[in-house]
Amino acid sequence: MPKIVDHEKRKQHIAEAVLRLVRREGIESASVRRVAEEAGLTLGALRHYFDAQHDLLAYAMRLLIGRVRARIDALPLTGHARTDIELIIAQLAPLDEERLAESEVWLAFAGKAVSDPAIRALSHEVHEALYEGFKRMIADLCEQGLARPGIDPELEARRLHALADGLVVHYTTYAEHLEPAGLMRIVSAHLDGLFKAE
Repeated sequence: MPKIVDHEKRKQHIAEAVLRLVRREGIESASVRRVAEEAGLTLGALRHYFDAQHDLLAYAMRLLIGRVRARIDALPLTGHARTDIELIIAQLAPLDEERLAESEVWLAFAGKAVSDPAIRALSHEVHEALYEGFKRMIADLCEQGLARPGIDPELEARRLHALADGLVVHYTTYAEHLEPAGLMRIVSAHLDGLFKAE
C-alpha cells in the first residue's frame, strides 16, 4: 500500500529547514539544493513542492509570520489597554530564544526584500498589517478616552510601529547591550506619553 504523505506537513518540514539555514548561514545559503540537504530530502522530492528558491523563501516567511500571529491570537488579553499593548509588542520582540530566532530570520528576509520583488511584496504586506494593528491600538485608546488629549492617532501609530521595529533591530543585532526587561521599559516609557494622566 502506498505511503500517505501529509503534503502540508512536508512543506512545513522543508520551511523549517529554510529557517534553520537562514539563521545559521544567511539567506543566500538557502538554495534549493542546500535546503533539500538540510531537510533530508532528495532534490527531486523537494522540487515536488517548490520549484525555485523564491517559492521556498516566501513559504518559510509565511510560516514564520503565521507563528507570530498565532501567538498574538492566543494571548490572554486582560481588557486593560496598556497591559494588552505591552503583551502584543512583547510577541514581536526578541525576548527569548524562539523570538530571537524569528527576529534574526526576519531581518535576513528584510535584507533580501531590497533586491527580490517577491520577498519585497510579502515584506510590504507584513509591514502594512503591523501598521494597521498599531493603528487599531491607538484608535482604541482614543475611542476609550485613554489617550492623551490632542494626539495625532496616525502619527502615534507610526511612531509606535517604528519603535517596535527599531527595538527588534537593535536587540537582535546588539543583544548584549539591551536586556529583555530594558527593552520592555523602553516600550513602557513610550506608552507613558500616549496615555492621559490618571
